[in-house]
Amino acid sequence: MTQTTREPTASGATAIEAQEGTIMKIASSSDWRDSIPFDSPMLVGDIVPGEPTRCATCGIDAPPRPRTELWAVKHRHPKNHDGYVRFYCREHTPVIARPTSPVETGAARSAPRRAAAARTAAAVDKPRAMCTDCFIEVSATGVCGMCGKPA
Repeated sequence: MTQTTREPTASGATAIEAQEGTIMKIASSSDWRDSIPFDSPMLVGDIVPGEPTRCATCGIDAPPRPRTELWAVKHRHPKNHDGYVRFYCREHTPVIARPTSPVETGAARSAPRRAAAARTAAAVDKPRAMCTDCFIEVSATGVCGMCGKPA
């Protein structure tokens, strides 16, 4: 039976070291933030109930608000694929720009397609001269480079 010890690393993650000396790093875990879709405001009270809290934009000077009045928005992060979640009051909830589908213009739709350029046949390789003794290709002079015999 191996005995394990938990030691905090410099990054704050917990490393588990077994008696044999192998180290396993716990990179991420699953929690309530995984269920929130990116860039979609959701009521905080529906996601994670609890005590009143503050808006991320209002700051610490603002009084805590009930979670039924706050919106949770999961933002994308360039270095953390899980993103990050911020709570916002109604006044500070960010406006999320929805991507629009590309619209074809009349000119792009009616432009005629150009005919493809005519292809020429590939050059046909003619058989090369071979030395009858060495079975290698001879040079342009017609003399075998191995045995010196003309082909």
